[in-house]
Amino acid sequence: MIRIIITDDHPIVREGIKQILFEHKDILVASEAEKGNELITKVMQNEYDVVLLDISLPDRDGLNVLSELKTIRPNLPVLVLSIFPEEQYAERALKSGAAAYLSKGSIPQKLVEVIRLLANGETYISPELALKLAKNRIHSDEKTAHEKLSNRELETLILIVEGFSQKDIAKKLSLSPKTISTYQTRIIKKLDLKSKGEIIRFALKQNLIN
Repeated sequence: MIRIIITDDHPIVREGIKQILFEHKDILVASEAEKGNELITKVMQNEYDVVLLDISLPDRDGLNVLSELKTIRPNLPVLVLSIFPEEQYAERALKSGAAAYLSKGSIPQKLVEVIRLLANGETYISPELALKLAKNRIHSDEKTAHEKLSNRELETLILIVEGFSQKDIAKKLSLSPKTISTYQTRIIKKLDLKSKGEIIRFALKQNLIN
């Protein structure tokens, strides 16, 4: 039996994942967590075979939670599930210790397949991501501009480009509009841009959005 814990602040998402996994008798949803600190506490107190972790959590940056998890339980595989396509966040997640990364738009059977792989001590990287990582290794001296951004800044950039207002982004990330405004200012400064329009053009050039 593969014991997993689902970490996501949206009850509907957690219920959806449980419904997908319910039909598979070798997988048991042993626990759930809404926040990063809650997950850390449960992992310290209980044994799990796989962690499902959303990047966007209300109390902490998901990738920082991932890094802490790997310090506490280095052999516990973590599957990062996110609304963001893998070309935007997967490399950062893998560098932080994730054993796999899936977009929430992935087909249900892929989720089941990857959970089983991780429980067997394997990792999962999609062919598309493997090709990207190989290209990055060849051109490792050419640092991608958006790598200058923190995880929260990159998350904010992507949501700006997708058309969310500062108020909507703040609500989505459980932050204040003032904090989002600060992130936007930092993004423009770090990337040497001048406007929101240039942020969108930058994201298109860097293939951060389709």
